[in-house]
Amino acid sequence: MRTGNEPSTARSPLRMRLWLSIWGTAWATFGLIAFLVAERPGWAAACGVLLLITLTDFFLVIRRMRQGSRYQPGRDVPPYDPEDPAPPHEGEDHPRDPGDEHDGPPSGGRGR
Repeated sequence: MRTGNEPSTARSPLRMRLWLSIWGTAWATFGLIAFLVAERPGWAAACGVLLLITLTDFFLVIRRMRQGSRYQPGRDVPPYDPEDPAPPHEGEDHPRDPGDEHDGPPSGGRGR
């Protein structure tokens, strides 16, 4: 059931991010070394910045993976927003409990 808050409760595919950060780290390192050897300081600096970004992402992914799938940022924060109770029927202000059948006017059923 869609609740409308999926972007805020979405989970990141951490294993995919881990492998992409490893792949990016490898290529950024290769580019940094290659451009330093070719004496291209501008491109080497760009690869160095990219290397810092991929390493930061790598360590953030590792940290989140170690926290576990049910990590909560605080005691007050539930894993997901609780589902709303069933919407009230037309003309009712609140949903009825199944045990409250003797309250209110009869429903027009047989035997009453």
